[in-house]
Amino acid sequence: MIAYEDLLCLVPQTLDATHLPLPGRTAGKVRDAYDLPDGKRLFITTDRLSAFDRVLGRVPYKGQVLNQLSAWWFEQTRNVVPNHLLSVPDPNAAVVVGTQPFPVEVIVRGYITGITSTALWYRYSLGEREIYGYRFPEGLRKNQALPLPIITPTTKGVEGTHDERLTCAEVVGKGLLDAATWEQVQTAALAVFKRGQEAAQRAGLILVDTKYEFGRAPDGRILLIDEVHTPDSSRFWKADSYAARFAAGEEPENFDKEFVRIAYAKRGYRGDGEPPDMPADLWAAASQRYIAIYEMLTGASFAPGTYPVESRLENNLNAINL
Repeated sequence: MIAYEDLLCLVPQTLDATHLPLPGRTAGKVRDAYDLPDGKRLFITTDRLSAFDRVLGRVPYKGQVLNQLSAWWFEQTRNVVPNHLLSVPDPNAAVVVGTQPFPVEVIVRGYITGITSTALWYRYSLGEREIYGYRFPEGLRKNQALPLPIITPTTKGVEGTHDERLTCAEVVGKGLLDAATWEQVQTAALAVFKRGQEAAQRAGLILVDTKYEFGRAPDGRILLIDEVHTPDSSRFWKADSYAARFAAGEEPENFDKEFVRIAYAKRGYRGDGEPPDMPADLWAAASQRYIAIYEMLTGASFAPGTYPVESRLENNLNAINL
């Protein structure tokens, strides 16, 4: 395990953005992307941390964890649904099939929880009982397991705007996807979630909920894209303490970036207005969690890439003539 003090020293060196001599650069909340020949794309996962639909800070090794953990999950789920990953030329880089991303984020939830404005528990705690097109009974408790996982789609908010809630019917009704494609996406999402729950259980974790993105390849196939079951896209709890803590009315031991959201919420911030400045030790602590969950899920030791990232990245890309 990397020493906390070393992580703290790396906070100022984290990868905020890339400026590679490649065409078609676009920047999302976490990833920078570039065009490659033959319809391929290069994804660079930075150390930016996004929550409440905002980029809030930078976390040492976060980009590497997300990139390599997603690659691991893409391999674990390849026989469930095809994905866009072609190769991993650098700890922070992925060469992928260029796709047309669908304009819907597919959220699969196995528990009623969460503090963001789109979270099930947050809406339920406000008195709503019809949420995302599902009817919820009275008397549910925060962090309670749902009878079966459900899909709660949202729109894709651009930087500075929030994702908007949708029902499954609205995805088709609003013309975001045709009925056949949406049915395929939902089936794939639930199957990947089940595979994720099984792998998480073996690692001593509960996969609580997650976000998937899908797109269409040039040959017409629907592909799983972006990232899979990372601490960014998913909520994980420690399995061995969940039942006792739930019975006692205590919060589960979360093992993802939820504690960052909670830290901001304690300061009164839930995504509106200018976020407060947070100390560097929050980002170092986040790094520890990202690395730990990588090792728990994959069963492999984390091999940290060298910093600064961009010079290493350029050298590795030059080695494969990118």
